[in-house]
Amino acid sequence: MNRPIELPLLPPRPPARWTAAFMQRMRRHLVLKVLGISLFMWVFFIGYFHLLRHPAYAVAVMPLTALDRWIPFQPQALAAYLTLWFYIGIAPGLLQSLRELIVYGLWAAALCSAGLACFYFWPTAVPALALDVSGNAGFSMLQGVDAAGNACPSLHVATAMFSAIWIDHLLRRIRAAAWTRLLNAAWFAAIAWSTLAIKQHVVLDVLAGALLGIAFAAASLRWRPGVGTGSPR
Repeated sequence: MNRPIELPLLPPRPPARWTAAFMQRMRRHLVLKVLGISLFMWVFFIGYFHLLRHPAYAVAVMPLTALDRWIPFQPQALAAYLTLWFYIGIAPGLLQSLRELIVYGLWAAALCSAGLACFYFWPTAVPALALDVSGNAGFSMLQGVDAAGNACPSLHVATAMFSAIWIDHLLRRIRAAAWTRLLNAAWFAAIAWSTLAIKQHVVLDVLAGALLGIAFAAASLRWRPGVGTGSPR
C-alpha cells in the first residue's frame, strides 16, 4: 500500500514590516496618547461651545453656492461625520517620541485656536434649512449639541485636513502599502463631504477649513523635531 506523501509544514508568513512598525508606534505611550487626546478635546469644546452659545458680535449667515443647492440632504453621511473623533487620533497615535507628541499637540492647539479666534471676531452660521430630522435620534442629538453656528472656517474639515496630511506623511515614513494612503485620502474626503451632506456646513466653510488645515499642516511639518537637525524624519 502506498503511503500518502506528507508535505513539510511551511512556517507562517511573517507580517509585512510596515504593519509591525504601525502597531509598534500605536502601542508606544498608548495611555498618554489616549489621556492627552481626551483632555485636548475636553478643553477645546469648552471654548467651542462658549463661543457657539455666546457670540461676541452679530452672527453672519454664510451664503449658499450652486454646489450647496445641488447637494441633497443625505442623513446616512452622519456616520462618516462622526468618524472624525477617531480619525484625529491616528496621527498622534503613530508618533513615537514624547517630544514629537508635544510639538504635534502644540500645532493642533494653534490650529484650533486660530479657528476659535475666527469664531470670536466673525461669528457665522449656516442658513436655516427646513429639514425634518425628528425620526433620527443621531441628528436630534447633533442639533441639540452642535447648533448651526461656528460655521466658517469648518474646524471639522480643518482638523481632518491637518490629520490627513500628517497621516500620509507618517505612512510614507514607515513605508506603508500604497492602499493605506489611498484609504486615508478617501476617509478624509468622506468626512469633508459629510459636512455638506448633512448640512452642517456650506461649501465656503469647507474650503476655508481645508485651507486652514493645509496651512497649519505645512507649517507643522516644516518646524518639528528632526527637521534640519540630521535626525530621521
